[in-house]
Amino acid sequence: MRFPGTPSPDNSSGIIAPPPVLYIGAFLAGLAIHLVSPLSIFDATHAGRTVGAAFLVVSAVLARWAFVALRRAGTSANPYRPSAALTIAGPFRYSRNPIYLAMTGLYLGASLLVNSVWPLLLVVPLLWVMYLGVILREERYLSAKFGAAYAAYKSEVRRWL
Repeated sequence: MRFPGTPSPDNSSGIIAPPPVLYIGAFLAGLAIHLVSPLSIFDATHAGRTVGAAFLVVSAVLARWAFVALRRAGTSANPYRPSAALTIAGPFRYSRNPIYLAMTGLYLGASLLVNSVWPLLLVVPLLWVMYLGVILREERYLSAKFGAAYAAYKSEVRRWL
């Protein structure tokens, strides 16, 4: 019997759901609440939308950089596939989770672009679910797979920023 959160026999991390599904689900839930009870972040100004667009651009660049670093390291971004290598180059020098950081930035940027408070309020429970259901499980998996190398990496690089 395998306990939740332990690495699965197929050598993957045992996450609860693919992270993009969690982010998209939370965002769509926020939009659904907005349809029933609209609550805007700001008045009809362009400043909020400009900041939202900036979040999208910066986050997309970060995500692309992270995917390139994973490919160069010879491993996959797919959390259901075994990690072939510990990636410590590119944005992984600064954050252990640059892809999740980018997803959070995309989420925040989209929330600003649609000008809705509800997705912003859901980002806190979303990040809690990501922490418990994805990040901690991946960290246990990487610790088991890469041992001292991952422990050293963890001691030098922050989880987020």
